[in-house]
Amino acid sequence: MLKASELKRGMVVDIEGVPHIVKQLESKSPSSRGASTLYKVRFNNLRTHQKLDQSFKGDDLLKEADCQRTKVQYSYQDGDVYYFMNSEDFSQYSLNADDLDEQLEYLAEQQEDIIALIMDGNLLGIELPQSVTLKIIETPPAVTGSSATNRNKTAVLSTGLEVQVPEYLSIGDLVRVNTLTGKFISRASQG
Repeated sequence: MLKASELKRGMVVDIEGVPHIVKQLESKSPSSRGASTLYKVRFNNLRTHQKLDQSFKGDDLLKEADCQRTKVQYSYQDGDVYYFMNSEDFSQYSLNADDLDEQLEYLAEQQEDIIALIMDGNLLGIELPQSVTLKIIETPPAVTGSSATNRNKTAVLSTGLEVQVPEYLSIGDLVRVNTLTGKFISRASQG
């Protein structure tokens, strides 16, 4: 059993027999004396993919789901189905595009460092790394003579994700993007 105060993003808990993954976590300390800290948690149901918002006190107990975490690599897409390969035994798993909703823009073919959440041999969902490296495929050219300013421009990345990047970056450059915020982190080395 887990206390609500021990919850972290990406943990999988059992709510009424159904696995739910912690997507967002916020703690609120009330101002009145003697009141306990409240934890607002947004879960995603790993079977129906519906969101569930609940609040807990710090010592409320939750049951951890019996879920296996395995490293996988994103292999390829066929229509609306995305395929992942287990990095150790090379077994294949698949998920529909609907199951990956907000994660699709961070998936590039052959991408590693993805954690698969597997229960009873079925892939329930994936956890992305904190940042991913993607290529800029479309962005306006830099304005000459403005290198001293710290201006941003919109760039379209290889997955279709649009982010604000520094003006000096151009098409073909690799950039690191935070998968939680969708924001530019840094330029990545061509490697």
